[in-house]
Amino acid sequence: MDTSGSALATIADPTRARILRLLLEAPGGRARVGELADRLGLRQPTVSHHMKTLLSEGLVTREPDGRRAWFSVAPDRAETVAALVGAEQPAAEPDLDRIAADLALRFRGTFSPETVQAYVRESRDLLARGDGPARQLASRTASFAATRLEALARSHGERRDRPEVLFVCVQNAGRSQLAAAILRHLAGDRVIVRTAGSLPAPDMRSTIVAALDEIGVPVGGEFPKPLTDEAVRAADYVITMGCGDACPIYPGRRYLDWELDDPAGLPLEGVRPIRDDIEARVRTLLDDLL
Repeated sequence: MDTSGSALATIADPTRARILRLLLEAPGGRARVGELADRLGLRQPTVSHHMKTLLSEGLVTREPDGRRAWFSVAPDRAETVAALVGAEQPAAEPDLDRIAADLALRFRGTFSPETVQAYVRESRDLLARGDGPARQLASRTASFAATRLEALARSHGERRDRPEVLFVCVQNAGRSQLAAAILRHLAGDRVIVRTAGSLPAPDMRSTIVAALDEIGVPVGGEFPKPLTDEAVRAADYVITMGCGDACPIYPGRRYLDWELDDPAGLPLEGVRPIRDDIEARVRTLLDDLL
């Protein structure tokens, strides 16, 4: 294993280590600077600066593609890099039959096993779209399918003892996650809170997690999820944030559009004002709900 001092010093930088980890885990083992910047919650010039350092050290390679370029971990350094940054192993394909059987038991008396299985398979397909299979695809499939089945049951008139709010933004990695986490934190189990994205990202942005952690709000196991029909039907309030006309309109629901700056690519200092704006709106919303 190559453990030269310069390579170790380069990888020791936390941002460079995360860039290398994302490259190793990216579909096809490669990514563009813009994609990495979005995943990291950083500006593209910042990521480009770190990428130049990685290139000069020979840790990554650059493949031109028109006016842009793809970056990959250098093949002869991949083993060293993986060992140093602790890259995850590729996830196995989810055991959909096992997931469906468990959920069929959970929803017995509400949905047939065939309905549960159909939702599990569709949920897996929805999560695997876009930039390739999501990380933790099996557990995310189980969680997403369960959430969809709960929403479907609620849309049919079951368990409507609490108000439900659906927050929707484009990637479900920033604004909607901020709003949902803060509302859950303030309302507890008095309000059902869901989120979705018209074009969901692979993961939440690290700056969003950090901004919430600063004010003592946990994220839990949340992850970006696609917008589905039953989530809208189940909601009493549908609050959109920059996703245009992506949400279907159904009677009996209150639709609000919050005009907010997009935190994508902003550093933590830029995310804080957006977080605080969202918190003020959520507190007003909570007064209306309760």
